[in-house]
Amino acid sequence: MKKEKAYKLLSAQEGISNRAAKDLIDRGVVFAGGEHLKIARTELPVDTVLKIRRNELDEVEVLFEDENLFAVNKSPYLTSYEVSQICDFPLIHRLDKGTSGVLLMAKNESFRKKVVELFRSQEIAKEYIAWVSGILAEDMYIDKNIKTHKHGKAKSYTDPKGKPAKTFVSPLEVSNKCTKVLIKIYTGRTHQIRVHLQDAGFPVLGDTEYGGKKYHRLMLHAKKLEMPDYTIEAPEPRDFK
Repeated sequence: MKKEKAYKLLSAQEGISNRAAKDLIDRGVVFAGGEHLKIARTELPVDTVLKIRRNELDEVEVLFEDENLFAVNKSPYLTSYEVSQICDFPLIHRLDKGTSGVLLMAKNESFRKKVVELFRSQEIAKEYIAWVSGILAEDMYIDKNIKTHKHGKAKSYTDPKGKPAKTFVSPLEVSNKCTKVLIKIYTGRTHQIRVHLQDAGFPVLGDTEYGGKKYHRLMLHAKKLEMPDYTIEAPEPRDFK
């Protein structure tokens, strides 16, 4: 039977460009016969019907809203900027594309500036959960400076000459030589959690950029964010196992 690359099939079926089709597959929202399609260049029979899980693209779970703040549970298949466009509110902070969880947007500029300053002054408590490779038996405190190159795609690494970065990690559960951990960060460097965990020998599952094993998604979730007058918490994703 004749075969064709998955992104070309999707392009033809949806009437979209090859680039747009590749992007959808890379986001992890395309399925073939009920199976998650992960590689755009996978060859499939030409009669394969591909389906897009559109709710991952078009629906955002609102966690909290008042006259100043709009908080959502970000999907791991959307960038923070895409969520901002969908909700039509400016971002206060960002999460990496593959990271799910609490994402904050502002409903007015004065509030946005106020919370941005809280982030800068480290007055916001941030908790994450993650699945990492290896068995972590006890709490771990990582205090290593991080340096980031932002020419093109951002890439970070530990470096004594970098900016201060502090991460606390506590084991919650062990399964199949992997550990589910609770993470608290006291700074907000680019890719901080992922870099620190890689450096400590416990890379995040799905984080192939920083030494993690291939997985169905990046196993990192922004669980809770606390600041004056607000505590916002996102439920653990169904696919977080």
